Amino acid sequence: MVAQNTFGGVAELDERRHKFYLGADPSAASLTIGNLASLMLVSCLARHGYEPTLLIGGATGQIGDPKDTGERDLKSLEEIAKNKKAIVEQFRSVVSRAADLEKIDVVDNYDWFRDINFIDFLRNIGKHFSMTQLLDREFVKARIGEGASGISFAEFSYSLIQGYDFLHLFREKGIDLQVCGADQFGNCASGMHLIKKLDGKRADVWSIPLVIDPVSGKKFGKSEGNAIWLSPKLTTVFDFYQFWLNQSDEAVLGLMKTYTRLMPEGVDAIMGAHNSDRSMRIAQKSLAFGVTAVVHGAELAGVAIEATKKLFDGDGAVSDFSKISDADLKEFGRVLPSISLASRAEGLSLAEALVSAGLVASKGEVRRLITSGAVSVNGVKVADSSEMAVTGVVKVGKNKFLVVR
Repeated sequence: MVAQNTFGGVAELDERRHKFYLGADPSAASLTIGNLASLMLVSCLARHGYEPTLLIGGATGQIGDPKDTGERDLKSLEEIAKNKKAIVEQFRSVVSRAADLEKIDVVDNYDWFRDINFIDFLRNIGKHFSMTQLLDREFVKARIGEGASGISFAEFSYSLIQGYDFLHLFREKGIDLQVCGADQFGNCASGMHLIKKLDGKRADVWSIPLVIDPVSGKKFGKSEGNAIWLSPKLTTVFDFYQFWLNQSDEAVLGLMKTYTRLMPEGVDAIMGAHNSDRSMRIAQKSLAFGVTAVVHGAELAGVAIEATKKLFDGDGAVSDFSKISDADLKEFGRVLPSISLASRAEGLSLAEALVSAGLVASKGEVRRLITSGAVSVNGVKVADSSEMAVTGVVKVGKNKFLVVR
């Protein structure tokens, strides 16, 4: 799992046990599966004796990581603080499960940047960056070419800030390796060269390939509009599980290698069984459980499996959702959007329930879906959005569900 690296060969990974770090900016309230690929690399290195640190970008997050298409909107300090907390919790949760670590070091680059004088930074750090090299970065060329949107000095300076992060962590914590996505290799290399120039020491960068959506051909991420979030508030555990379960036979092998803890011999055994009868989708089921267990825990991954069996056609499916037991409904509400009729003093219409749960954007859209026969309650198509009076499962389209208890 490597795009570019500065090692002489992969064998060097076994010869040296590095302290290393991965950086993440608080640009959203959750990480995505694009970030998860990096976290799985972090976990793999940690299981083999490397010491990981997460850098949360309290400083860089106030500027925004430059993108090819234009300036990012600045986040409020309140939103940045909220996002930082959520991302740190996700990082610790995922890496602790994937790497069997009880304690993970986390640092915030705002802690050292808040006390740095601007003139001192330009003199001590900016002096060592070549404008020629900075202007040759792909994102800069995309932003300043003919007909392009331009780039602010703040975003142009992002590479200097990220480069200094590496220098600071090298000096303060002895960290000499940074891991990143392939699109961050240039920024990370800035820090590596800064360490060489100022301290005369070696540091390295290991980047991993961007994970590409096999359907759209785009990378997975929030900027592409196809994000699968790690937060269950943004992508339910059920939908997260279904995403992996629905991967193609062509994609599943690479995804298992990237996103699960399976060893090569385990992957080979699963693929052997899968290829003997692809209709059983053994590889997809293994992938879906493995990734969901890492992100949300094995217990909720198991609930997602049971919900899948009951809600979709196939073995164990229930055509009349009203026959699903109260105990199962309670469990399914842990991985699916849910509402409780008993907790509401006033009645709740079907349209209100679907909109408040985020399954449908508006009441008008609910009416259009009902007219087209795309909404059912306990397996029976509904004719209007009247008040909800029964418990069970509301189904919207082919694969959206709302648990009503």
